[in-house]
Amino acid sequence: MTAGNILIADDETRMRKLVADFLKKEGYTVIEAEDGKQALDIIHSGQHISLAILDVMMPETDGWTVCREIRKSGQTPVIMLTARSEESDELFGFDLGADEYITKPFSPLILVARVQALLRRTSDPKTSVKNLDGLEIDKNRRVVNIDGERVDLSPKEYELLLYLVDNESLAVSREQILNSVWDYDYYGDARTVDTHIKRLRYKLGIKGDFIQTVRGLGYRFEII
Repeated sequence: MTAGNILIADDETRMRKLVADFLKKEGYTVIEAEDGKQALDIIHSGQHISLAILDVMMPETDGWTVCREIRKSGQTPVIMLTARSEESDELFGFDLGADEYITKPFSPLILVARVQALLRRTSDPKTSVKNLDGLEIDKNRRVVNIDGERVDLSPKEYELLLYLVDNESLAVSREQILNSVWDYDYYGDARTVDTHIKRLRYKLGIKGDFIQTVRGLGYRFEII
């Protein structure tokens, strides 16, 4: 049995083949697309995709557009690849619902580790519904409702909320969040956490006040 179907969309053949070889060694089935249009054709074909790795700059259709289309129809994890390292690009990717943002050049082994971590998180079986003063988390269906209304969260936002809730009333540092939610040793700054917290608070509306800032440390989830 394979570990899952991974879509790789990158117009650089060498890069695409390199990543595919490393993923295949781990038992994944790799589906390759040489541009964004081909990636969209694969997605719209109905073929099950466990995770998508998308280059930002591609001919025909760019990676942003493909990511946006994926988010319209589901919560498939998305990793964006780019040769650009500007903060604005990274934040834009997260705004579209990307779960990871990796700057080229990168280690294929690290990319595989991030793929494995994302798939572990999104496939981890949940068995209960938790209601926190109108904020309802259905762990089995991976669904979040506020006062009966569905909240559209990306997989990473969902995992972040779940981690905070599971540590209710405890102050957790940004480093703890990175190591637990991202599930690997993160070698960047902590603004990734702050960006996701900001988006999560916005999506939770008034319930976003449950996520409190602990000055000089990180965050705490507490019903107020």
